[in-house]
Amino acid sequence: MKTDIEIANETEMIPITKIAEKLGILENKLECYGKNKAKLSLDCTNHKNGKLILVTSTNPTPYGEGKTTITIGLNDALCRLGKNSIATLREPSLGPVFGIKGGATGGRYAQAIPMDDINLHFTGDIHAVTACNNLLCAMIDNHIFQGNALKIDPNTIQVTRALDINDRALRSIHINGKNERDDSFVISTASEIMAILCLSENLMDLKQNLAHILIAYDMDGKPLYVSDLHGEEALTILLKDAIKPNLVQSLEHNPILIHGGPFANIAHGCNSIIATRMALSLADYVVTEAGFGSDLGAFKFIDIKSRKMKRMPNLIIINTTIRSLKYNGNGRLDTGICNLQAHIDMMQKLNSNLLICLNQFIEDTEEDIAYVKQYVEKQNLPFSICNAYLKGSAGATELAQKVLDALAYENKVSLPYVLETSIEHKMNIILKEFYHAKEIKMNEKVMQKIKQLEANGFCNLPICIAKTQYAISDNPQDLGYPKNHTIQVTNIKVAAGAGFIIVYLGNIMTMPGLPKEPAYLQMNIDEKGMIKGLY
Repeated sequence: MKTDIEIANETEMIPITKIAEKLGILENKLECYGKNKAKLSLDCTNHKNGKLILVTSTNPTPYGEGKTTITIGLNDALCRLGKNSIATLREPSLGPVFGIKGGATGGRYAQAIPMDDINLHFTGDIHAVTACNNLLCAMIDNHIFQGNALKIDPNTIQVTRALDINDRALRSIHINGKNERDDSFVISTASEIMAILCLSENLMDLKQNLAHILIAYDMDGKPLYVSDLHGEEALTILLKDAIKPNLVQSLEHNPILIHGGPFANIAHGCNSIIATRMALSLADYVVTEAGFGSDLGAFKFIDIKSRKMKRMPNLIIINTTIRSLKYNGNGRLDTGICNLQAHIDMMQKLNSNLLICLNQFIEDTEEDIAYVKQYVEKQNLPFSICNAYLKGSAGATELAQKVLDALAYENKVSLPYVLETSIEHKMNIILKEFYHAKEIKMNEKVMQKIKQLEANGFCNLPICIAKTQYAISDNPQDLGYPKNHTIQVTNIKVAAGAGFIIVYLGNIMTMPGLPKEPAYLQMNIDEKGMIKGLY
């Protein structure tokens, strides 16, 4: 069987200018990176008002359940049916690419191409985020070294250095010299800079949001911001190109916007507001995804991204697989299907228009498929099987038609809480009403941080939960549909520039490590520069 990269390399791409023409984008609005990818000018628009389709998932196995494959396959299928459609995705991080998951450009016959470029350095956006984040860290340390006029308390510094590589050795570091202290790295996609890039609406909004980053507190407990360092201009300069969405194509030569890459288990897990809005103005249908299960990516899409951009999804597709349901049932489908129910229940509290999609794997039996289909249809929810992985758009045509049928119904969206309430109240709603916790535990340090945030005017912000992606609770072993469990809140901090409060649950890691057998062991490159083993 051919690998993803072999299929991608055998596909003859058409010039990116031709892809742009399909959207009515003139060549003078493109900044081409070679023949096959381009950045788009921020004023690209066709004045449409497209329908927004969000693809989410049940809790995944470590290898993912194919949301990106479904998103690309569905977009191809809509185009196959003669619809004007765009997919919008996040940019892959080098950490998972060389770690356990491999690439993040879809699979086999539902891929974004050039897949090797996209999965590796692409147009340099994540590198720009990394440089911007680390310049800010250097600004803070330099200010202290040069006399510390702002009286920064080094023990309260909120910004840590970043790197777009899984490197567990950097989870804890020690800085020597005048600024001696313990510190750490986060993976770049978990940084506040990445979240700000994805939640800013234009270049000046980006600069304003960067200025609002809380960097530390002074010796008297007063909050200090990037604006106090006068650093926002330099940081914005580093992101002046990264803020522009990237245009590529699918294997079937349909348009895809890829922009931004925040992790959903640590950050908010959605591609940029700019790319989504641009796509909605260029096409009649926009298919997008949000990271991991609906308890993370889809919840944050509605609560953080949609709230900010004032645009809710018209339809949510919950993708699942036989593999993930059996994983949640310790090998049994009838036991693990409760995980699908958990995500249905969660999304129905926020969104009335749902469609359940089974991403079909080769090893799936007809009996198992029929079981899931009957389970869903008993709840009067639309159901479709997708086989875009093996058949491309032809394998997603039924799904595309079911999507068009579902979009005929009006969607009712409910936000989970009112912003103008206490931090603890909003936490309780998420953890008890959506994650079904019976008890929430916080130590005194966390409680003091909540009081400090509220005292400094940070209470009226949405909550971004940082937790395991493998379960709805904070315990990755708590599979299925956990209820009446205890959740441990281990930390809390404000991402003031991004505009949300991060609540850390359990032992969530912000700098992943490489597995025992990393994906890079399967990769090689020949004398012609052809890469193999990149999935």
